[in-house]
Amino acid sequence: MSSSVAPAVKLTSLSRGAGCACKLPLAKLESMFSSLGANMDAASGDLLVGALEGDDAAVYRLDDERALILTTDFFTPIVDDAHEWGRVAAANALSDVYAMGGKPIIAVNLAAWPGNDLPMELLADVLRGGAAVAEQAGCFVVGGHTIDDPIPKYGMAVVGLAHPDRLFQIDALRAGDTLVLTKGIGTGVLSTAVKNDGAEEAWVAGAVASMTLLNSEASEVAMRAGVRAATDVTGFGLLGHLHRMARASGLAAEIDAADVPLLPGAREAVAAGFVPGGTRANTEHLAEFITVDPDVPEDLAILLHDAQTSGGLLLAVPGEADVAAVVAELRGYDLPAASVGRVVEGTAGQVRVRA
Repeated sequence: MSSSVAPAVKLTSLSRGAGCACKLPLAKLESMFSSLGANMDAASGDLLVGALEGDDAAVYRLDDERALILTTDFFTPIVDDAHEWGRVAAANALSDVYAMGGKPIIAVNLAAWPGNDLPMELLADVLRGGAAVAEQAGCFVVGGHTIDDPIPKYGMAVVGLAHPDRLFQIDALRAGDTLVLTKGIGTGVLSTAVKNDGAEEAWVAGAVASMTLLNSEASEVAMRAGVRAATDVTGFGLLGHLHRMARASGLAAEIDAADVPLLPGAREAVAAGFVPGGTRANTEHLAEFITVDPDVPEDLAILLHDAQTSGGLLLAVPGEADVAAVVAELRGYDLPAASVGRVVEGTAGQVRVRA
């Protein structure tokens, strides 16, 4: 894919060697945060969710009816169309608000740009893409901050609102909850295929459509279903984010590998060797926490660890809810939602992948 402003510019080539668009490896992040100790605030008083909880965003209670959600995210180009990159990055940044059960209300842009190497018109195209998605979400974009950097990066800092008694949190799993995933996975391997000129147009189109689809409707469906535990699936992959939820909740979980929705071309990208470093790091770090049944195909096991960008929501639907009705409602919004597993009693943070 190429930008409508400067077709000759291949944006993704500028981020080769700079790491993938996903988070830093989970093991390194956990080690770093543990060393900060008292410098990181835990929830107390009106701070309902702080840094030490490891959730998708921070939450501060304003009053009995309103809680403020604060989050930020940004990354290097994962597609070559500047406008589409802006749309993906904005949807990804907004997602953390939806993953907490809130609605985004205001955002500022964050951009790093090689001003001497890339035309500013391209940056304008990126910002227009981000603004288009924010407008779709009903979120104001009110400026931002830009620095000169040899590797382009873009994202947003976002503020949202939620009801303080109806937040989604990663530590609220209950045994008997059914795990529902709202989007297909595979954006990590597909974006790596794009960077290496190995992606078919249909794969890219499917990945972009998924990544730019807001998690707003999924969040609203989850709220109506009584969901209290949720996260969005991003850089730590499906298994990494589920492991974090299970560990924080003191429970274990099971995933039915065959039921997990995949993006078009994801398995083909794995077969061609387009596996990003973030996905490999996830697999290595989670080895002691994940048990994969021998009948699970190797490529599918890789995709369950795949580092995602602007992925779907992983919802823990309460046992008393009608899971089939929840999935049907999600699919009514053109989401490839599926019931993919369950929460069980067991060693905290352990996840079994069943064929």
